[in-house]
Parts: sequence; C-alpha cells; structure tokens
Amino acid sequence: MWRKLGLPGPLNICLIARLSAASRSSPPQRVEEKHVTASSEATAWPETYYAGAYWGVRKESPEECARRTADLLNLLSAYDPLLESWFKPTRSLKDVRKHSLMPPDVSTLTELFRRGVNREKGGPVFESLGLSFSFGNGGLGTDGVHLRIVCGGYSEVNANLCLMSFPSKGAPRERLLSVPVLSGVLRSMALAFDPDWAVAGSDEYRKLMNADSSAGAFVGWVTYQSRRRGTVPPLPAPVRIEPVEDKGALIILSPERISARNPEHVEQGHRIGALLANAGLMRPVMP
Repeated sequence: MWRKLGLPGPLNICLIARLSAASRSSPPQRVEEKHVTASSEATAWPETYYAGAYWGVRKESPEECARRTADLLNLLSAYDPLLESWFKPTRSLKDVRKHSLMPPDVSTLTELFRRGVNREKGGPVFESLGLSFSFGNGGLGTDGVHLRIVCGGYSEVNANLCLMSFPSKGAPRERLLSVPVLSGVLRSMALAFDPDWAVAGSDEYRKLMNADSSAGAFVGWVTYQSRRRGTVPPLPAPVRIEPVEDKGALIILSPERISARNPEHVEQGHRIGALLANAGLMRPVMP
C-alpha cells in the first residue's frame, strides 16, 4: 500500500490522530472542487504540505534503522526550532512531551523499531514488510510536526519511506514551508536514509502532477533524485539544481511556494517533469 503517496493517516498515538490531513496510504479526501475565484481562494482550505523519502528493497535490522533515524534527527535540528525536539509516542496528549528522543539514543530507537513489526493480531510477523515507527515533535495544532518511518522492508510491492507532515495553518507553517527548510529536510532524509527519491510539496499539486501518485514518477516543489536513478539534466530557470554530497541532487522548481492553485506552477511542473522523463528519471520507486 506504500506504493502510492499520501499523508499518513491517524497514527497509533493520540497526538498524531489529531492531524487534519487524510491518510497518504489511500487517496486523501479532496476539498470540494468548485469554481475557485480570486476572492474565494483566500478563504479556501489551505493546501496540505508534506515531505517524503522513498526507497526500494533494503533488508535492515532494527539497529540499522535506529542509526539512520538518529542521523536524521540530528540533521533536522539545524533547519528550524520545531525540528529540534522529538518525543516518544504516548497515549495521552498531556504526556506528549514527557519522553524526549533528543539527543537521539540508538538503543532507545532500536527498541521502538523492534516494537514496530508488521503482524496480524496473534499471528506471525511479516518480516518482509519492515519495521515502522511514528512520532512527533511534541507540538499541538499549529506547532505540530510528525514523522512516520518504515525501514528494513524487502517486499517487492511496498516501498520503505520517511514521511514528515507539517501544520496546516499558523505562523510556524509559513516558516516551515520555505525553500531553505524543505530543502534541508529532504537533504537530511537523503543523507540519513539514502532513498531513491524524495519530494516536498502539497497533496493537491502531487495529484495534478501524477494521477496515481506513484512515488518517483512526478516532481514536487523540491524533488530529490538519487544518482542511482541517473543524472539530472540542465533545467531552465528558475529551476535550481543542488548536489547532495555524493548521493544525488535536489531539484527546486521555484524560490516561491509552489501551489496547485496557481496555473503557472502547474504548467511548470508538467514541463519540468517531461524533461526529467526524457532523461529517464520519472519512474516509480517500486515497479
């Protein structure tokens, strides 16, 4: 089910269950698509934005997944105050900041991944589906940022992933939804998890770029391509390409926020996507 993109749905903790975004494991509910005028757009429900990294078959132990996650949390802390603090999942909202994960402790994270095995109730463990772990930064409402990681999977139908969801409104959202922060988030995911592909953008934009939302087969506001997938060709301005050490490259469509509600942004995404497809880069992570 992880072949398709979408916001993570209500997770197994009370805090994350309060997310307003619908599940990314299935198509999110659309805002009712009526004719949007310039005056009504300002009052429309805001686009929901996310960042996600995806990679194919890679069997890894709980310890290996924990080390990658520890690297990710250390890297993220450089990009925004809301990304400096992370906490264990809890059952009660009053305890969301009770058990800190910072600084990251590999043994603690290893145990959390061990608990995240996939199994039917009372049945065997499905090792090939990997290990999952969901947690947040301890923020509520407009300060809440959440992570879901699926690591160590070696099924040929389900991708491994690292998903971050952002607040749907408020001042922190405006700060997070910027090129420096989103580029930093994808850079951190790329260095920690070495994914095949990663993207940051809105759900609405994703659906306009790629109808079935196949991971790896569309461009977002910021897109990461592993060098394993090929070389990113020169692209026209205002697109910017930034190397991520020896791992791959970031493709930044525009310094301004890319929105599905801006026809020029939609046209630009299709144009750049076509150029990348011609270079053999627009293909699903999981065939």
